[in-house]
Amino acid sequence: MVPDYYLLDELLTGEERAVREKVRAFVDREVLPVIGEYWERGEPPLSLLPALAGLNLCGGTIEGYGCPGLSAVADGLVNMELSRGDGGLHILFGGTSSLVMPAIAMLGSEEQKERWLPAMARMEKVGAFALTEPEHGSDVVSLETRARRVGGGYVIDGRKRWIGNASFADVILVWARDEEGGVGVFVVEKGAPGMSTRLMTGKTAMRSSWQAELELAGVRVPAENRLEHSRTFADTNRVLAAMRYGAAWAALGHAVACYEAALAYAKERRQFGRPIAAFQLVQKKLAGMLAEITSMQLLCLRLSQLADRGKITGPMASLAKMNNAAKARRVCLEAREILGGNGILLEYHVARHVADMEAVYTYEGTDDINALIVGRDITGVSAFV
Repeated sequence: MVPDYYLLDELLTGEERAVREKVRAFVDREVLPVIGEYWERGEPPLSLLPALAGLNLCGGTIEGYGCPGLSAVADGLVNMELSRGDGGLHILFGGTSSLVMPAIAMLGSEEQKERWLPAMARMEKVGAFALTEPEHGSDVVSLETRARRVGGGYVIDGRKRWIGNASFADVILVWARDEEGGVGVFVVEKGAPGMSTRLMTGKTAMRSSWQAELELAGVRVPAENRLEHSRTFADTNRVLAAMRYGAAWAALGHAVACYEAALAYAKERRQFGRPIAAFQLVQKKLAGMLAEITSMQLLCLRLSQLADRGKITGPMASLAKMNNAAKARRVCLEAREILGGNGILLEYHVARHVADMEAVYTYEGTDDINALIVGRDITGVSAFV
């Protein structure tokens, strides 16, 4: 059962609960029995894609084009439950559903939406979101990738780094500056001449997800592959805000996984003649973990309600991501302590989440960057430069 100490289920619609239970059942049945092996080998669970596609949830809140048109709350619950299963699985799905598809839905023309969204909604095509560069992570406003207008299209040159799914994606959204200094989003399709990827190795987090370095050397794309409404960095910020509230839900999923594992273990593991759940120190840890999770749930629920009403702001999303990533990181470590030596074994699942939370803590804006976004909003003074 999902931890629900404040009876938040009463605030969900029947459809939202049904979506959550559908994904939870998929994770328990299909993901948890095999994911440790994928994580240990450092491979994404691509074999799970057909079953994942069968859930008919790709595209989240987007309406039409074969997408499910979920509420923001239901979409958040999808992010939470997939992350409860595995962070790499969430990236595999979310790279398409939560990054590429929303960007096309927000910034694309009607023809562009019709062209790319239906196939991705069926998960026949996988997407990758290429914004981060080797020298520009938090400082994305300084991106160096360039797009030059040549004839009836563009020529793109530049490098990207930490791009999930890029090594096998069918559709890659490349963010680049044009000759006027504006920011454009260009759809580069698989196999484009001049585009190459190099898989990043040696990771100690998100091992079941492949990130790649992407090099674009004279890559030609037709003019119709530039998303029609991508002109300024403000357009980029609209997409990033949506990504951050998804990351807040993902952090909650990692925390829930570890809390559930720690609670079950504490009830079963016996030391000194009784279950360790009977010890005061263990109960204090479990109570603290539940308090953190409950506060994260409340924040996620309210933020998604605001998103459904069109009232979400970038700083609101940053506050939720900052708060939840830090809290989830602590919850995962508390669970690892409760499990003792078994806490570092993959069969108990906690070790994966402890490691993967280090990636969640950093992606979609580090703790410090999200704090500065909120700080700028509440003081009216930018502390970035």
